[in-house]
Amino acid sequence: MYSNNILAHALRMLSIDAVQKANSGHPGAPMGMADIATILWRKFIKHNPANPLWANRDRFILSNGHASILLYSILHLTGYNISIKELKNFRQLYSQTPGHPEVGCTPGVEITTGPLGQGLGNAVGMAISERILSECFNRKNHDIVDHYTWVFVGDGCLMEGISHEVCSLAGSLKLEKLIVLYDSNGISIDGNVKKWFNDDTEKRFLAYNWNVISHVNGHDPDAIYKAITAAKLCTNKPSIIIFNTIIGFGSPNKCGNAVVHGSPLGKEEITLVRKNLDWEYPAFEIPKFIYDKWQAIDKGKILENKWLKLIHSYKNKYPKLYFEYKRRIKGNLPSNWNKIIKELIYEFKNNTEVLSTRQISQNILEFMGSKIPELIGGSADLTPSNLTKWSGSKDICNNYNGNYIHYGVREFGMTAIANGMAHYKGFIPYIATFLMFSDYARNGIRMAALMKTRNILIYTHDSIGLGEDGPTHQPIEQLSTLRLIPNLSVWRPCNKLETVIAWKMALERTNGPTALILSRQNLSFNCDVVYQEQDVCRGAYILKDFTNTNKIHVIIISTGSEIQLALDVAKKLYILNFSVRVVSMPSCDVFDNQSIQYKNYIFPKYVDKYIVIEAGVKDFWYKYVGLKSLIIGIDTFAESAPAVDLFKKFGFSVNSIVKKSKLYLAS
Repeated sequence: MYSNNILAHALRMLSIDAVQKANSGHPGAPMGMADIATILWRKFIKHNPANPLWANRDRFILSNGHASILLYSILHLTGYNISIKELKNFRQLYSQTPGHPEVGCTPGVEITTGPLGQGLGNAVGMAISERILSECFNRKNHDIVDHYTWVFVGDGCLMEGISHEVCSLAGSLKLEKLIVLYDSNGISIDGNVKKWFNDDTEKRFLAYNWNVISHVNGHDPDAIYKAITAAKLCTNKPSIIIFNTIIGFGSPNKCGNAVVHGSPLGKEEITLVRKNLDWEYPAFEIPKFIYDKWQAIDKGKILENKWLKLIHSYKNKYPKLYFEYKRRIKGNLPSNWNKIIKELIYEFKNNTEVLSTRQISQNILEFMGSKIPELIGGSADLTPSNLTKWSGSKDICNNYNGNYIHYGVREFGMTAIANGMAHYKGFIPYIATFLMFSDYARNGIRMAALMKTRNILIYTHDSIGLGEDGPTHQPIEQLSTLRLIPNLSVWRPCNKLETVIAWKMALERTNGPTALILSRQNLSFNCDVVYQEQDVCRGAYILKDFTNTNKIHVIIISTGSEIQLALDVAKKLYILNFSVRVVSMPSCDVFDNQSIQYKNYIFPKYVDKYIVIEAGVKDFWYKYVGLKSLIIGIDTFAESAPAVDLFKKFGFSVNSIVKKSKLYLAS
C-alpha cells in the first residue's frame, strides 16, 4: 500500500502545486528527481529534523538549486520546521522558501545554491572538512566525526567549468564519503543538451579517479537503492551515480520537454498529472499515512542520542580533545585569543624591517598558525608568491590531518570549496591568488558575502607594483570592484601594524568574508608617525597632520603601497604653506560603519579640498571626496615594465603629484 511511488508522488505534487501557486519556479527537476530523493532521504541520509544542526549529520547539498521546492517538500515531510503554509508561500517575500535555497533562511538547508556548479564545489569543501576533522579528533572506537556528503547535480552543474575544477581535486584527494547523484535528464532551458553537451560523463569522472555507477534508471526504486548502496561500499574514492531520468516525470504533455524546466505546468496539466499518477488529493493536501511514512524525527533522535552517548564517552576518555572539538564546532577563537593578538601587535609594531605586506602576512601566519589550529590555508598554485604557507603547515595531499591545500590553478573552485569548509564549521579557511585573478573567482566571492561566510581571501600583487608581468597581471579595477560587493570587508594595509589588524579583524569577523589586498613590492614607512591599533581598527584614521594651525586646508587619503607617497607629498605641500592631513584608509567598509562623530573628526565638514592617491581606478573615491577633488589613480590598462618605471609613468611620484596639487589647490 505504501509503495515508494506514492511517497515520491507526494514530493511531486507538493512541488508542482507550490510552483503553480507562486506562478514561478522549476517543476521539472523535482518531478524527475522525486524517486531518487525518496530513496536517499528515507533509506540513507543520517539527520535529525528536530535538530538540523546536529554536528554528525550527513550533509546534503542541492547544487541544482533551481529545484529548491523539491528540498523544501522533503524537509516539510520529514519533520523540519517548515509548515505547509511556507510551501504555499514559495518564492514570496519573507517566506522560508525562497526561489533558491538560502542558508540561514530554511532549517535543513546547508548552504546557499543557485549559480550552477558551486554547490558541488561547496560539497567538496564539506567532504574535505569531514575527512580532516575525523583524522584530527576520531580515536579508536570513538568515531565522533563520521558522516557522508551527498550532492544532487544536474546537466547544468556539470557543464559549468567549476565542476571540472572541484571534481578533479576531489578525485586527487580520494574523498570516499562524497557521493554525487547526477540527474541526467538531457534537458536544459534551451532544449535537448546533446547538441552542446555531448560529453562522456562516465569516462570523464573515471579520469578524475572517481567511482562511477552509470546507466541507473532514476525511476526504479530498487535500482536507485542498489546504486546508492554500491556507492557507499567504495572506500577509496568519491562516487558519482549517473541516473537517467525524465524531466517533468508524470506530466503527460510536458515531460521530457524544456518547457517544464522553469515554468508552472498550468492548472489543466496539473489535473492531468493527478490523473496520470492516481493522486486523488487536492492541492497541498497530504494524507496522514504518507506523513507517517516520511517523518524522520523519531529515527533522527535515536541516531543523535546514540552519537551523544558516544560523545559523552569520548569526553570522559579524551577531555582535552573533546573541549577543543566543541570549541571549533562552535566557531570560537581560542580562549587566549586576546593574549595572542597583543603579543602579535607588540612583536610587529616596533619592527622596522622593510617588507612587502605579503611577507608581513606570512610572518603573521608563522606566528599564529600553531596557535589557531582551525586555520586551513591554500593557494591556487601560487604558494611561493602569495606566501600563504608557514613552516608548521601540513599538506593534506600527504596527510589528512593537515592544514594546507594545494588547490592547483583553480581559483573559482578553490573559493567554492573554502565556502563549503566554512559552512561545515570547525575551520576558518583562507585562500589566495593574485588580485588580478580574483576575477576568476568573482561569483564565489559574491556567494561568500551573500551567505555571510567566514572566509579569508588573500589577494597579493595588488597593483602595477608587480611590474614586468604586464597588464594581463596588473589589477586596475579589481580593488574597487571588490569594495562594491555588499558584506565583503576589504583591507589594503600599508605596513606591519595595519596588516596585523587586518588579520585580526578577518579572524574575528563571523558574519562575512574578508579580503586582504597585499603588495608584492616592499613598502617603506615613515617611522616618525605615531598611532595606535585602535585607530586602525576603525578602517580609517589620521596618520599625520602637517599644520601649525587649528585648520586643515586639504586632506590626502591613501591606502597600501601609496601611503608613503602621500606622506612625502604632504611634507612638500606643508613647506609650501598648506596645512595637510594624511588619512590612511585601509578598509573603506569598516570606516563606513563608524559613528558620524568619528567620521566628522577624520573629515571635518569645513574642509572642501581632498586629494586621493591610490594605484587603481578613480571612480570609487568620488563618493567620499566629491566630483571636484583631485584623484591620482589609473583609468587605463598598464604596461610591462619594472614597477619603479610604471609608477613614474602613471604619475605616482612626489613631484608630479605636488605639481597637480598646487594647481588644484589654487583653483
